[in-house]
Amino acid sequence: MDISATGKERYLEMMGNKISYQGEAGSNSNMACTEQFPDMQAVPCASFEDAFAMVENGDADLAMIPIENSLAGRVADIHVLLPESDLQIVGEHYLRIRFDLLGLPGATLKDATEVHSHIHALGQCRKIIRENQLTPVIAGDTAGSAREVSEWNDPTKLSLAPPMAAELYGLEVLASGVEDDPTNTTRFVVLAREQPLPVRSELPESTVTTLVFKVRNVPSALYKALGGFATNGVNITRLESYMVGSSFAATTFMIDVEGHPEDLPVRLALEELEFFTWEIKILGTYAASEHRNNVSVAFV
Repeated sequence: MDISATGKERYLEMMGNKISYQGEAGSNSNMACTEQFPDMQAVPCASFEDAFAMVENGDADLAMIPIENSLAGRVADIHVLLPESDLQIVGEHYLRIRFDLLGLPGATLKDATEVHSHIHALGQCRKIIRENQLTPVIAGDTAGSAREVSEWNDPTKLSLAPPMAAELYGLEVLASGVEDDPTNTTRFVVLAREQPLPVRSELPESTVTTLVFKVRNVPSALYKALGGFATNGVNITRLESYMVGSSFAATTFMIDVEGHPEDLPVRLALEELEFFTWEIKILGTYAASEHRNNVSVAFV
C-alpha cells in the first residue's frame, strides 16, 4: 500500500463506501481504486467533471484522479479543474501501467488485423503493433475498447487494455505485459470534499503539500517566487505552469513540495512566496507515497 500507517488511519476516518473515477470498468483508474481502497465501491464516470461532481454532491466519498504520467506528462484539464473545485487532495497513489493484448476466445494474433485502444495506450505499445502488422484504431478508453471488441464479436479485432479488462469482458489474453517501457507509471491523487488541512501530528514525517499560485507577467517573477523554497531548503518535486484566461497577462504555477505548512522551512518559504504572488491556494497536504522513496527528483 502507498499510504503510511498514520495516513491510513486518517483515510479510514473519512472513508465511506464509494470512490469515483473517470473511465470504464477495467480501466487503469479502476485498478488504482481497487489497489488503494479494495473495500470501497468504485464508480465509473464518463468525464473528470462527473467524477469531481460525485464527491462535491456527496454521492461519493472520494475520487481517484490521474494527474501525471511518466511518459505522457500531465493529464489534460486536471490542472484547471482541481484548483476551481471544492475538493482537496488527501492522498496519492502510483500505478505501474500494464497492457495486455486481448481478443475473443479462440482469436489468434495471426488472424488479427486491427487493435483498438486509447491513443496513449497505442503509443505506448508500438512494438507489438508493428511486429504483428496490426492497424491501430483510436478508442475513447482502454477498457472501453475491450468492451467494444467483446460486443463486435469479430476475431480480427483486438484490444490493448489493462489486465482487469480481460475477465470483465470475457476476452482471452493473447499477449501480456506488451507495453514498450516497463517503467511506465501514472500518479493519481485522491480527492475528498474540502476540509481543514490535517495538522502536522496527523501525518507522517514524509509529507507532500500541493499548491497553486499566480504571478504577474513581469521579469524574474518565477525566480523570485521560488527563491524562498531554495533558501529554506524545501525540495520542490513537481513544477508546472499554465496561462490563466485569454489575456496572457498572468501565469499560474502548480507545485508539490516536501513537507507540511507547519514545518518551519515550508512556513518561511510560503511567507516569502506571498511577496511575489497575488493568489496562493493550498490544494492539499497528505502522506507521501512509498513510491517516492525509489525516486529522487529535485527542481530547486
